[in-house]
Amino acid sequence: MKITWLGHGSFRIEVAGRVLLLDPWLSGNPVLPEDRHEDAVAGATHILLTHTHFDHVVDVLPLAKKLNIPVAGQYDLMSHWAEHEGIETIGFNKGGTVDLGGPKVSMVPASHSSTFASAEGLRHGGSEVGFVIAGDGHALYCSGDTGLMADMDWIADYHKPDIGILSAGGHFTMDMAQVAYAAKRWFAFRTLIPCHYKTFPLLEQSAQTLIDALPDVKVIEPQVMQAIEV
Repeated sequence: MKITWLGHGSFRIEVAGRVLLLDPWLSGNPVLPEDRHEDAVAGATHILLTHTHFDHVVDVLPLAKKLNIPVAGQYDLMSHWAEHEGIETIGFNKGGTVDLGGPKVSMVPASHSSTFASAEGLRHGGSEVGFVIAGDGHALYCSGDTGLMADMDWIADYHKPDIGILSAGGHFTMDMAQVAYAAKRWFAFRTLIPCHYKTFPLLEQSAQTLIDALPDVKVIEPQVMQAIEV
């Protein structure tokens, strides 16, 4: 499995013969150089969407149409897009698992919100979710934007993820101390990658608190467009 941070909450995940783009934010992403946009999405086979805030959804439809690849996400939104946007979608819901021709992706709860601006005002974009991606002998928990939640107990117990990508910037999601709490209380990660931080001054700028709190876990501060192999 190869994991590449595109900045903020966006990732390129190469697993089991597929290339998954998780919440790909290219346009206006302040930490992803424009001349790396094509590299970031090259060979992509699927897009995974956790929720519809602009910093996660703004490039999803354009990329799906440009690359001619399906978007997998929450059923209500996927059904609407399939009907009105002319793209291929894979709609499922919390508790469901889909096989993407190699990796198996399970949808799990998140605790956040999922809205977007429109000409008619603020609209609801389905419910916010996370994913567990199984492939190449690993289970990867991608929390999406979320606060701490009791659902992490059963997610950890049932799916047993050994790798975590957790939102950790604070203000909108968990901060580093809360991610450390979750990791200690519920999870048995071997590798943990914080995200949704450093993008703006409002968010946490360092993962040192997380690193110090988890001496027995390989906490990796990701660098934009530098692949992490696990």
